[in-house]
Amino acid sequence: MTPLEIAANAVTTLSIWLAARNNRHTWTTGIAGCALFAVQFYLVQLYADVTLQVFFMATSAAGWWHWRRAGNRGSGVEQPVTRASLKAVLFMVTAAIAVTAAYGYLLHRYTDAYMPYLDASVLAFSVVAQCLLMRRQVQTWPVWLIVNTLCVPLFASRGLWLTAALYSAYWVNAWYGWSRWRVAMRRSESECTVNTHGNPVR
Repeated sequence: MTPLEIAANAVTTLSIWLAARNNRHTWTTGIAGCALFAVQFYLVQLYADVTLQVFFMATSAAGWWHWRRAGNRGSGVEQPVTRASLKAVLFMVTAAIAVTAAYGYLLHRYTDAYMPYLDASVLAFSVVAQCLLMRRQVQTWPVWLIVNTLCVPLFASRGLWLTAALYSAYWVNAWYGWSRWRVAMRRSESECTVNTHGNPVR
């Protein structure tokens, strides 16, 4: 356990907790946590995870903007929690499996990456989860459950015991976030129905 690993996990834990609470400051804290983890993962040869952290930093800026975007531009009202279509989710999952196979092969063939296919799967499904999170779509949380399940044994096998333990906690947090977001989504749907029909939903 190093000071770098401790700092990366502390900042990232704050970011994930804020995400579960549907707070847009998850993005600014997330950028800092990802920068720290990029260095940490490079040092232990998890190169797909380094690539992933760079992706997270770029999308975090876009995610902050997207969460502030309203149905009517410029109103300052945050976008409500919604649900992605089944077709969109199936497409993203299929793409993630294809990316896992292709990127895992490249890592295995051309680098000294540790457990390249598992590392690549973390990258691919994290991208799916992040895209859903950016759009404030409730399916982000079951995908994060998959990611966290993959991460725990991967990080533990590289001696990143604190990171593995915290990803176990993130697994629990994903259930918490999923529950909170479903409540927020139902509330948004009810408000939409009231605004459309002028009558409260029973």
